[in-house]
Amino acid sequence: MGHDHSHAHGHQHNHGADLSGRNLLISIGLNILITLAQAIGGIISGSLSLLSDAAHNLSDVLSLIVSYIARVLSKKEASLDKTFGYKRAEILAAFINAATLLVVALLLIKEAVVRYLNPEPIESSIVIWMAALGIVANGFSVLLIKKDSDSNMNMKSAYLHLLTDMMASVAVLVGGILMSVYKVYWIDPLLTFAISIYLIVMGYGLLKSSFKVLMLFSPDDIELSPFVNRVKQIKQVKNIHHMHIWQLNEKQTHLEAHIDLEADITMSEFDTILDQIEAYARECGINHVNIQPEFDKTDDKKLIVQH
Repeated sequence: MGHDHSHAHGHQHNHGADLSGRNLLISIGLNILITLAQAIGGIISGSLSLLSDAAHNLSDVLSLIVSYIARVLSKKEASLDKTFGYKRAEILAAFINAATLLVVALLLIKEAVVRYLNPEPIESSIVIWMAALGIVANGFSVLLIKKDSDSNMNMKSAYLHLLTDMMASVAVLVGGILMSVYKVYWIDPLLTFAISIYLIVMGYGLLKSSFKVLMLFSPDDIELSPFVNRVKQIKQVKNIHHMHIWQLNEKQTHLEAHIDLEADITMSEFDTILDQIEAYARECGINHVNIQPEFDKTDDKKLIVQH
């Protein structure tokens, strides 16, 4: 019956969104160039780590495209048949991109084992130059979207793809130098394996976070018990039940619940109670509240009810 929600307003917000989209497009273009250059360099030099870097860059291109499309969709207005609009598009993109990180990592581990068991000579000078190119281009892309990655799961997924690829290029560069000086070719698959483990660690955390939002789990930073206790302390409130807290996206957290009242109060009296509940909710980071008032109604009074 009651609700309270806030939205960002103004030209600054739209400008920030446009800037984020532009930065993603620049990163997509840079990664297409890196992918082509490193794939050609890997084939010529015979370097698995360089080919692995190119493969990861290709996944970066795809993930950045997914992130860009999701970013555009998330700005579309809600409609009668899409009452939430596409606000979850970026969460879905984050989940897809995190999953691709894990898949790429597993494929690289497989190739690293094969190459370790069958080492081949590598043209290390090409590896060094291509890795340096990857560091510069990916480093620039990382700087472009770093700020947005702090507050947006979709942008964080794109940021992680770029950051891990930049680190991969650093590892490839170090490996190329070591191969050039010491002719130790097993370092190539070893570095590939190390990069893959790092991808798994980073990708799993993002996959878990985006999965929680998609499954409507309660946010980790909101404790239900203190909130419930505060609501029960409000005059005329007997019980709170049928409670659900979930994130629509990273900026919007929703609460819905039924409250059982001690008396058959007026609407104005209920509005006073509702104002207090909304104030508590805002303190907890909940910005959309929907409360159903009840008096002397026979239903399940459990806090959480499985329908």
